[in-house]
Formats: sequence, C-alpha cells, structure tokens
Amino acid sequence: MASTNDPFQFQEFEEAGNLLEANRDATTISIEDDDMPERQRKAAGFIPDVDDEDPHASDDNTELLSGQKKSAPFWTFEYYQRFVDIETHHVKERIIGSMLPWPGKNFIHVHLRRSPDLYGPFWICTTLVFALAISGNFSNFLLNLDKPNHKYSPQFGKVTIAATAIFSYAWFVPLALWGCLLWRNNKIMNLVSYSFIEIVCVYGYSLAIYIPVVVLCIFPFEWLRWCSIVMALCLSGSVLVMTFWPAVREDYPKVIAAIMSAIVLLNVLLAVGCKAYFFSKPEAALSPAPSAALELTKAPSVT
Repeated sequence: MASTNDPFQFQEFEEAGNLLEANRDATTISIEDDDMPERQRKAAGFIPDVDDEDPHASDDNTELLSGQKKSAPFWTFEYYQRFVDIETHHVKERIIGSMLPWPGKNFIHVHLRRSPDLYGPFWICTTLVFALAISGNFSNFLLNLDKPNHKYSPQFGKVTIAATAIFSYAWFVPLALWGCLLWRNNKIMNLVSYSFIEIVCVYGYSLAIYIPVVVLCIFPFEWLRWCSIVMALCLSGSVLVMTFWPAVREDYPKVIAAIMSAIVLLNVLLAVGCKAYFFSKPEAALSPAPSAALELTKAPSVT
C-alpha cells in the first residue's frame, strides 16, 4: 500500500491560489505570453542577451547548412589566396604529369580536379627564366674557354629577354586561347569550356620539362641540344594537344586545324627561339683575306 506522504506524488500547491484570491489586482507573468515586455523577459531569463551572441554565427551556420561559400571580390587578398593554397605533393604530381603525359588522359581532368593553382606555374616560369639565362651565359663561357684573348663578361640582359619570352608565352597565349574557346563556345553550345586560370595552369606546368633541357644545353654538343629540345617539344606539345582536344573536337574541321596548329606552332617557336638566341654559336670575327694580309706585310719596293 502506497504511503500517503509519497514525495514523488504530484501535489497541487494551494498557496499560490490563495494568494491570488486574496489579491485579485496582482500582475501575473506567463511563460507562454507573447505580449510580455522585453525587459520582463530578460529579467525572467527567457531572452538571451543579443550583445553576447556572435554576429557572424548566423552567417556561418547559413553557409554550412546551404553548402555554399561566399566568394570574395577579386580586389581582395582572399580571392587570390585560393590559387596558391596547394599542397607540395599536389605540385609534384602535376609536374610529373606534365613531363610524362599518358595517352587519352586530360591534364585538367586528371591532375587539376577543378582546383587550378598559380603557385606551381609561377615558380616554374621563374626557375626557367633564371635557368635559361644562366645556362646561356655558362655555355658561352665554355665555348670561349680555350681562347686566351677572350675576356668573359656576363650578359645580364639575357635575364630580361628570357623573362619577357617565358612570361609572355605563359600568360598572353592562354589569354588568346581562352578568348578563342569562349568565342567558339558561344557559337557551338556543346563544346567543353575551360576557365582562364585552368589554361594558365596547364601552360605553366607544360614548361617544366624545359628546365632540365636548358641545363643539358650547357654542353657544347649540337646533337645533344637538338635531341633534348625535340624530346621536350614532343612531351610539352602532347600535354597541350591532349588537354585542349576535347574543347575543339566538336567544332568545324578548319577551326580545329587552326587552333591546334597555333598551339603546336607557338610551342615550337618558343623552344627553337630560345635555342637560337641563348645557345647559338657566336659568329667568328672576320679575318683579313690572305692576299690582303700579304699586301699589308709586303714592304714597298724601291725603283
């Protein structure tokens, strides 16, 4: 039998009812009353203090729930930060992929994964500029090493020429190609489209193969230079052709031939032009003809 003084049994407190009967003009506060003044709600502890809340918490929660991230304006540092936020092993993977292209594999789809970077292309171009200038000067030094009357003077102007050629190729050619693909995509809707940053990334990584090639060009052997340059042209050109072929293969045949020929031709012009300027043999100084030399050394005869 349950005890009459069970502490867990629900009990009605009649004291509050008796107080209300005694003073009917008293003001009561209900938790469920929506018209309760804000000051009373705060005093009762029903409304949290707005000043204690994080103003950015609601925005962050909204972004996390919606799965969308606000894009920063292009004039801010945060906009360009995402193009250099890349792991070292990703850069190595992309460099190896540009040096060893596999048939049928698109460089953008396999290695970039819709996350292009500018960190790798920038340092590849910068390294290639200094490697080209230093190798050209050192090759000239070795070529004239056996000449006792030759006085070596470093040509610092080659750094400027190399920087102009490399960075112009790595930026202006992708810009022209991006504009051309964008124009053709507006004409034919089912073409594959690439962003400008993706094209710059492909061109930047395609120049990585030329860094060891220009180091090999230090040795004064023409057969070694041409073999290494042709090998680099084939590997670099294969990366570019296999990457941009899906973007133009649905176009007209004449447009396809023009675009792909321009891609290959500009790559060849860069390689052959750098070889001709930085690693060409200097022209031999013109020496007087043997007959002229005999006339100059011959003493005048007295008649």
